[in-house]
Amino acid sequence: MSAIGVLGAGTWGMALARMLTNCGHDVTVWSAIPEEIESLSSTRKQKNLPDMVIPIETKFTTSVEDVCRDKDILLFAVPSVFVRSTIRTAVPYILDGQIIVDVAKGIEPDTLYTMTQIIRDELDKVGKNCSLVALSGPTHAEEVAKDIPTTIVSACEDMEVARKVQDIFMNSCLRVYTNPDVQGVELCGAIKNVIALAAGIASGLGYGDNTKAALMTRGMAEMTRLGKAMGCYEQTFSGLAGMGDLIVTATSEHSRNNRCGYLIGQGVKPADAVKQVGMVVEGINALPATLQLAEKYKVSMPITEAVNGIVNEGNEPRKVVVDLMNRDKRSEIGTTINYEHALLQNRRNTGMKRVITYGTYDLLHYGHINLLRRAKALGDYLIVVLSSDEFNWNEKHKKTYFTYEQRKQLLESIRYVDLVIPEENWQQKRSDMHEYHIDTFVMGDDWKGKFDFLKEEGVEVVYLPRTPEISSSQMKKDLHDADGVDGESKVTHDDLDTDPQ
Repeated sequence: MSAIGVLGAGTWGMALARMLTNCGHDVTVWSAIPEEIESLSSTRKQKNLPDMVIPIETKFTTSVEDVCRDKDILLFAVPSVFVRSTIRTAVPYILDGQIIVDVAKGIEPDTLYTMTQIIRDELDKVGKNCSLVALSGPTHAEEVAKDIPTTIVSACEDMEVARKVQDIFMNSCLRVYTNPDVQGVELCGAIKNVIALAAGIASGLGYGDNTKAALMTRGMAEMTRLGKAMGCYEQTFSGLAGMGDLIVTATSEHSRNNRCGYLIGQGVKPADAVKQVGMVVEGINALPATLQLAEKYKVSMPITEAVNGIVNEGNEPRKVVVDLMNRDKRSEIGTTINYEHALLQNRRNTGMKRVITYGTYDLLHYGHINLLRRAKALGDYLIVVLSSDEFNWNEKHKKTYFTYEQRKQLLESIRYVDLVIPEENWQQKRSDMHEYHIDTFVMGDDWKGKFDFLKEEGVEVVYLPRTPEISSSQMKKDLHDADGVDGESKVTHDDLDTDPQ
């Protein structure tokens, strides 16, 4: 059982509070509005979830100190516009090491911070260190409140924390996946609301499924372009937090953004449409920051611009649709971008420390994995440069049991490894240091001194001790006498000239 404090008593916060209580956790819910807490406590009902009964074990409070004290997890479930003010109120009572899970979806104008970045910003101001998780996906509160099967993503750079949250929230009705791409997950959660507004406007105008499908597909293309430019994982946008959440938000009767857009398409002024919805419409809140990000990263987002024109500039919806349809012709498939290079380029100045190591990694074993684990601990992003089959035979004089592609697939399955690229010659080490903006070069200590020349390229060179008594050569000899392999060289590392200059 975990002690969980829920900050925010709206539909999503209460649906999760109910679910977590029913799973056996000790749940306390906070709201800044005394009347709301009194009503929830006495009626055991949330006004916008009339069919949901709140368990008697769920506790309520108006004290921020009480909701934060002695809690394993703090769940931030306030609207995005109140996240900063709420964390400022709560921060005196938050302890180092607590896990903070945010379920609000939005981007703060001007700072362009996502919700976890806002929380981190306020924690940093007082020198507190907590683990932050973004919990996001296709999850309407109305369905979670009825125990309808639902999936969601626990996003955290620390995968152990992501898995801990996964364990706590996962049950027979809520399936939780993990993802290290926090920024990508949060961008999806914010911007899909804008596209859902567009889909709602189209429905309000009387357009059909063709139009909605086009808006969702091209809207996802916009979201993905921005995410890639910001260094996020492309897979995130095709996953639950991206396409999954967009589908449910752009099509569901429960969607505030879809409903608000429909009213606008029917001719209702945006401000009045929000009032009729009766709850926060996050897509309208996300518009300014999304446009700022698009401008900052030089990304084309025509649908987002069109929605902004309707909502904030008074443009006539039907004319906006005509303008969208008559834009310049283009291909659906843009120029191929090397995503991994874009990731490194865009994170170059964000404090991410890059580590690189080289090897053959044939007969992948514990010694290899242990070295990779220690290499990853030296930084944030680990690149493994894997010897190609030709390089192994022609330059290293080694015959491998497995092909390059087989060895690459095995390395990519190890969670310490972020990127695998081929090693094709000795000379490329110098160029790799610059192309991938490397901070630390790592090799086993049996190569000690052989790569010190890379210090000239401005990188740290580290030789890590090999795991005792584990040797690929010995394993090969045990499997098949190496002396019997035709052409196999018996040269040692000392016999090889690793600096071509």
